[in-house]
Amino acid sequence: MAFLDHIRTCNRHDLAKFRPFSVEGKWIGWVRHDVAQRLAAFPEAFRVSIEGVSLHPGLATPEARSNAIDEVARELAEDWGTPKLRGERYRVSARFGDPALMSIDRGVVSLFGIRAYGVHVNGLVRRPDGLHLWIGRRAKDKSVAPNKLDNMVAGGQPSDLSLADNLIKEAAEEADIPAALAATARPVGVVSYCLEDEWGLKPDVMFCYDLEVPEGFTPRNTDGELQGFTLMPVEDVARLVRDTDEFKFNVNLVIIDFLIRHGLISPDVEHDYVDLVSGLRKGG
Repeated sequence: MAFLDHIRTCNRHDLAKFRPFSVEGKWIGWVRHDVAQRLAAFPEAFRVSIEGVSLHPGLATPEARSNAIDEVARELAEDWGTPKLRGERYRVSARFGDPALMSIDRGVVSLFGIRAYGVHVNGLVRRPDGLHLWIGRRAKDKSVAPNKLDNMVAGGQPSDLSLADNLIKEAAEEADIPAALAATARPVGVVSYCLEDEWGLKPDVMFCYDLEVPEGFTPRNTDGELQGFTLMPVEDVARLVRDTDEFKFNVNLVIIDFLIRHGLISPDVEHDYVDLVSGLRKGG
């Protein structure tokens, strides 16, 4: 294996299988052709053509659009086995920070190929023997990537919180990090990718943060989503990413970005360096 293999894995998709999805004339996602055919059965909510899918113009408010998609998603889940609603809302806009066009349940984001956002926190400890990272292991009952290794803190970006507030919330739930410490996390950029899954497309963006934690601090999971944490030398983390599939698929990208930013992947040694750097921003 190689670092670049993980970037390729996270960007496997075929847009020929999809058509654009728009709201108010603004492109916001991609819908698979067979899904579009199903949506045509709901003319009160969708307008479907070979060129694309759009929400009915009569749905003139964010609330009306959100409710319409929820109703259709429930019927599709019952009749066709598409993903069920999960009760967590994501904001939908043409660009991050633009006014919301609607919100959508996390469970059906990929069904409509809508860009989702999340926060990922690298928990680092500087010791006399070098840089270390706190690495979590996901619970065995997680629906996605069970038992895989993960960042110290990571979570989707809900519609009702700022990035900073979401980071503090996730840090408390996933690693029992005090708010004052979590607030010192430093934003260091974004990583993006575009991955085709069972039902659609995931053009996701992850906001990355570095958080230096004191050597005496040990994270402790409080929400059941992680089994526990291990403090690992960064060189061992790099080898695991480079040589194995031990980490959740998209976490590999966050760690590759960390290694590049900290000079731990060198262009003199890594012949895929240029492809790595450019490949970390494929889906944004």
